Amino acid sequence: MSVQVINSKEAAALIPDGAVIALDGFLGTDVPEEILENMRARFRATGHPKDLDVWHASGIGDGKDKGTNNFAEPGMLKRLVGGHWALAPQLQPLVANNDFQAFNFPQGVLSQIFRDAAAHKPVQLNTVGLGTFVDPDVAGGRLNEAAKASTLVNKMQIHGKDYLAYEVPTPNVALLRGTYADENGNVSFEDEPLTLIATSCAMAAHNNGGKVFVQVKRVVKAGSLKPKDIRIPGVVVDYIVETENADMTKQTTDTYYNPDFVEANVVKPKGDIDLPLNPKKVIARRASFFKKPTDKIVNFGIGKYPETVSLVLDEEGQGSGIITTVEPGTFGGVPLGGGDFGSAIAPEATIDEPYMFDFYDGGGIDITFLGLAEADVKGNVNVSQFGPKIAGTGGFVDITQNTPTIVFNGTFTAGGLKEHIEDGKLVIDQEGKFDKFPESVQQITFSGDVAYANGQKVFYVTERAVFKLGKNGLELIEIAPGVDLNKDILDHMAFKPVISDGLKEMDPRIFREPPMMKQAG
Repeated sequence: MSVQVINSKEAAALIPDGAVIALDGFLGTDVPEEILENMRARFRATGHPKDLDVWHASGIGDGKDKGTNNFAEPGMLKRLVGGHWALAPQLQPLVANNDFQAFNFPQGVLSQIFRDAAAHKPVQLNTVGLGTFVDPDVAGGRLNEAAKASTLVNKMQIHGKDYLAYEVPTPNVALLRGTYADENGNVSFEDEPLTLIATSCAMAAHNNGGKVFVQVKRVVKAGSLKPKDIRIPGVVVDYIVETENADMTKQTTDTYYNPDFVEANVVKPKGDIDLPLNPKKVIARRASFFKKPTDKIVNFGIGKYPETVSLVLDEEGQGSGIITTVEPGTFGGVPLGGGDFGSAIAPEATIDEPYMFDFYDGGGIDITFLGLAEADVKGNVNVSQFGPKIAGTGGFVDITQNTPTIVFNGTFTAGGLKEHIEDGKLVIDQEGKFDKFPESVQQITFSGDVAYANGQKVFYVTERAVFKLGKNGLELIEIAPGVDLNKDILDHMAFKPVISDGLKEMDPRIFREPPMMKQAG
């Protein structure tokens, strides 16, 4: 055998101090959790491995103690460059205390950067991130003072056009998870919902003289795996780590495998959709109007408002013919939320994550529906950082900078907001404590200036007002029936938006049952 079969404790003991780690995973999918947990246990016992430089593309964890939370020990990290941070709350106090250098780069950029690392390319050139907090003219993706010790992104021009030049890491350790490994180290992924960046990470570490560790359910005989099921060839694998819990049978943040996520012939009927008429449905209904019949490739972001748009389209008879995509690599099927976000029931196709972002970067999506946390006078949107709380961008920057039509969705205020629909009107029972339209957002995750210059169509849909992105920033184009322009809208904005000469009331059908069955246009 050209590879060694070891257990997760032995794997953790082989990670050197100062390692540059390429880590794969999406929430709990494909995460080598046993290796990570044993690394943390080893550090607590011995102080090693320390000063780690960890790079990962997606959010990895359960929002409690799994995934990248395993690095939340003072001194264990030197730097962490991640695409999403909300799932690792244990890291956030360490970021605030400047215990290590913390960076947040777009998920797509990071998913593609490991391919560049495998090919020994010095930088990755990309327009993704221009005008946002990732831009070196803004914050360079830095999340704390400690990160000022490093510069990982610069700006340059090619043929008169601005690009961001992201520094490419040189990983010497890859930590990955597959389904089975044969005796030659070839790793299959037939039971994994996603393939993510495993191939790229393995090749990046191998080609930089490093070691590749792959956690699997068990080792099988050489030649027993189908060649096309193998996503990591054995020639780049050094250690196969057999899990101590090979009987996992359901894919969640804790476990392994659900056949519905990987088999196309599994059909899960949605049943009758019966959404109550409430402000959430009003937002989703109005947002759905922006989808044209020619918009076939659709992306729905995570969160109750974007996900409700998908349900409304089905309820209103507008969902047929739509192909949904989710950034870690699925086309079609029924996209899932919560701890299974990223996976889909009976997907039509699943591809590697870097290729999905190639598709996105090239304008492959027709329209996207995303969450709205806060927006400012320029039409900038922040979904990534709120005071000391770091959410991270995920694929938000990649998607919003390359999709022709963007529809942001969310309530007008937040924090204790109570509303209901009565007699075809919106009734505000209790106003939210927090206004979501400041003069300037805390962090620019979406740049209104860049979007306007690129000719994108951008809309901001709330239950009481609809805005569009215009030449001079946010422009109010519609208000809900029953709403007072000054008391309910302008008084809760830190700036006065441009008010359209054609300001009108939102379509009254949005506020009534039964289902409309027809878009209002």
